[in-house]
Amino acid sequence: MSTFPNSPRLMKGAIIGVDPFNPLASIVIFQYNPDTLNRSITPQTSGGDADKGEALRLKGPPQETIKLEVEIDATDQLEQDKTLAKTTGIYSTLASLEMLLYPKSALVIANEALQLLGVVEIIPAEAPMTFFVWGIKRILPVRIIEMSIAEEAFDQDLNPIRARVSLGLKVLNYQDLGLMSAGGALFMAHQVIKETMATINGLGGISGSASFSFDLSLG
Repeated sequence: MSTFPNSPRLMKGAIIGVDPFNPLASIVIFQYNPDTLNRSITPQTSGGDADKGEALRLKGPPQETIKLEVEIDATDQLEQDKTLAKTTGIYSTLASLEMLLYPKSALVIANEALQLLGVVEIIPAEAPMTFFVWGIKRILPVRIIEMSIAEEAFDQDLNPIRARVSLGLKVLNYQDLGLMSAGGALFMAHQVIKETMATINGLGGISGSASFSFDLSLG
């Protein structure tokens, strides 16, 4: 089926885990963009209710959480006889998301060996730096705090072929990561873009109000 030649190209959202040891393991580009994005923003205030003169002070950027539901469906790929869909369904896509929450197996085995050798201090594993990509204006470092997967259909080998994945993301800011880190710098860029958008909105609002007042005076 042909598409309208002048139709805009739709950007796809994504969850990307940056793992230098396995860079392709956790890249999930959304097959279908979610229809709804729920965001919760809690300010970080410095002063308490009893601290006079401190009510407006902020000790950092607000804490933000994002909730969304992602649909994954291998039906089209199966109809096109795609090898990956035929052999794994959407299992590989789900695995890419889930691996953002697992410590690397090699590190787990290495830490177990160190414990058997009597090493007292074992460094906990780090999750890959994870980014939520939602257009060029929102590329945010995040930590997955909730993941719920509803597998809805299966092939003959019991590979899932359709699923809904509910994600809860905590946005990590420059206080969490450090301003000079890659994630902290990206968050600061996001904040600067947000400040710019707010200024543009303010200028537009002033311009619209002035025009409205002028029209009333003419009437």
